[in-house]
Amino acid sequence: MQVSRGKAFINRILSHPHRILASVFLIGFSLLALALPLLPLDPEGLDVIHSLAKPSLQHFFGTDEVGRDYFARVLYGGRVSLMVGFLSMAMSMGLGVMIGLLSGYFGGAVDFFFMRLVDVLSSIPWMILVMVFGMVFGRGLLSLVMVIGLLSWMETARIIRGEVLSLKEREYVLYARFLGIFPLRILFSHIFPGILPTIITASTAAIASSIMVESALSFLGRGVTAPMSSWGSLLQNAQKFLQKAPHMAILPGILIIITVLSFHQWGEALRESLLLERE
Repeated sequence: MQVSRGKAFINRILSHPHRILASVFLIGFSLLALALPLLPLDPEGLDVIHSLAKPSLQHFFGTDEVGRDYFARVLYGGRVSLMVGFLSMAMSMGLGVMIGLLSGYFGGAVDFFFMRLVDVLSSIPWMILVMVFGMVFGRGLLSLVMVIGLLSWMETARIIRGEVLSLKEREYVLYARFLGIFPLRILFSHIFPGILPTIITASTAAIASSIMVESALSFLGRGVTAPMSSWGSLLQNAQKFLQKAPHMAILPGILIIITVLSFHQWGEALRESLLLERE
């Protein structure tokens, strides 16, 4: 007997304690990030006298080199990292799904063009592409989202193309084509619902990947610009104070790891729930 996707996903989450912890972390941190403007936290408040202070009751995560409360900076940095992750995922998934749909359904010259484009972009070392595009678009939140989104759609396009090649041979699709229904209507009314589970599952991995890429770019100095900060930029700044204040690197690093692992746990739960639904 089949169960609804939502119920199956929740059951998969509740069946593993680490997935429950991952869900609590993601939901809790996301809600906290949304509520940050309402909280009495100032990530830019200076207190030079107490610079590089260790974690205490007054400053839960200590302070940075100019006395700014590191707890506030980590929270605001996490909000930026999550924002980049979600927006980049939306852009990359949109591009990947659209190109995969068109390539798989129409085939021929359309398929050849898009797949050769995927091959070319995939063959170039990722870091070179990122650095070149980063110099073209400059620095900043919008530029970071565009760079990550434009350079992370290729694998999604391949996966979606494979799904479409299988689905377009189904009887209901062949019948729709026989009736002369407009191709775009067939794509979005008959084929798209069939690849939706794959899109949902791939999205969680894309968010985790985007957060990792953002952290790497910010660590290399190609991320967001001051006064805005992200977990990656906090790590980049913390490397100058590893001996005096190791907490400045440890805390955002741990949060990056936990966030990425949590999204992967959600992805595994989604994958298992979709497999259960098909049985």
